[in-house]
Amino acid sequence: MDLVVIGLGYVGLPLVREACRAGLRVGGLDLDERVVEGLRAGRSHVDDVSPEEVAEMLAAGFAPSTSEDVLDGAPAVVICVPTPLSPEGGPDLTAVRGAAGAVSRHLAPGALVVLESTTYPGTTEEVVRPILEESGRIAGKDFHLAFSPERIDPGNPVYGVRNTPKIVGGLTPACASAAAAFYGKFVERVVQAKGTREAEMAKLLENTYRHVNIALVNEMAVFCNELGIDLWDAIDCAATKPFGFQAFRPGPGVGGHCIPIDPNYLSYKVRSLGYPFRFVELAQEINDRMPRYVAERAQQLLNREGRALKGAKVLLLGVTYKADIADQRESPARPVARRLARLGADLAFHDPYVSGWEVDGTAVRDAGDDLPAALAEADLAIVLADHADYDPGTLARHARLLFDTRGRTRGVDRETVELL
Repeated sequence: MDLVVIGLGYVGLPLVREACRAGLRVGGLDLDERVVEGLRAGRSHVDDVSPEEVAEMLAAGFAPSTSEDVLDGAPAVVICVPTPLSPEGGPDLTAVRGAAGAVSRHLAPGALVVLESTTYPGTTEEVVRPILEESGRIAGKDFHLAFSPERIDPGNPVYGVRNTPKIVGGLTPACASAAAAFYGKFVERVVQAKGTREAEMAKLLENTYRHVNIALVNEMAVFCNELGIDLWDAIDCAATKPFGFQAFRPGPGVGGHCIPIDPNYLSYKVRSLGYPFRFVELAQEINDRMPRYVAERAQQLLNREGRALKGAKVLLLGVTYKADIADQRESPARPVARRLARLGADLAFHDPYVSGWEVDGTAVRDAGDDLPAALAEADLAIVLADHADYDPGTLARHARLLFDTRGRTRGVDRETVELL
């Protein structure tokens, strides 16, 4: 194998695809037998990789496996395993340590090892390096070690692995050169950071920037509603400025692995130095309370129509964390549904990308494929993910009362439609 990718999920599988397209023979290591068996059968479990593309990868020599023996003799290994939050608020590095241990047991002289899993600055050098050196080989001397932050944006039709600039930070200048040469085989532009810590920080900076700015507009949405200001229109107007402003828009909360999770890694590291990271902690607080605010607004809207939330039929439109994908990781739809259920709402959901949905182990009723009928039946419909399937005119015409938290129906002038 020219390359082995450890972790064949939302980050690892698109990387495998691009490496195969560049003519590399790629092995994949994943501990989930269902994932490996599915890939061997030509099935994809990732939105951005089609079954046809999996077939092309297999034809190019892609060998997914649950055995670490696939690492034998690999000249390049990329670690793309999950780093969920630990109970202490930092990253849970169990999978990273496990992957590094597997690599250490099969580490070839002169090999390149790259960590792509998002984590706090210092992980590559302080955690991964010592485990790899248990092999008896020295990082920067006997093998190359680098960090390269993943920049996968699920569902993005424009930017993918190939045309998104790739940051690499090496333990040494030679490590950085080796990583840059490797990624340069299938990525159009490679950017070299000063070192591994700078590359690790770059990833956290990108997502903290988004986290804080989303929190800003979410907080503005709350008081703009009280002031009778159309924040969506104000943002559209501000966005016409060709410099010094980037538009962020409010929503029912934040989802996915990156924004609600990654800034906590940085906050965790800063707190370990004895400092509070006030911006991140405040942003987390604001974004975390948005599902509760959505439920409160839903209750107010029903009250305005002379209905109680308790016993009301509430239809949730879109339960994934973003538009036009099936990914439900950290979706704000769950805390919204949890709050509405506690207040006595009779819930149903509609999502063209999700066939069955549970909240805290309880199945939520599927409203079926007839969206106009489902809208007409509900006392209140709430747009939580702005899928392209949700035509604004259809929503406005058929919903008895519509609460749009994503701005899907901006420009629709109906008394029965209200924006966040």
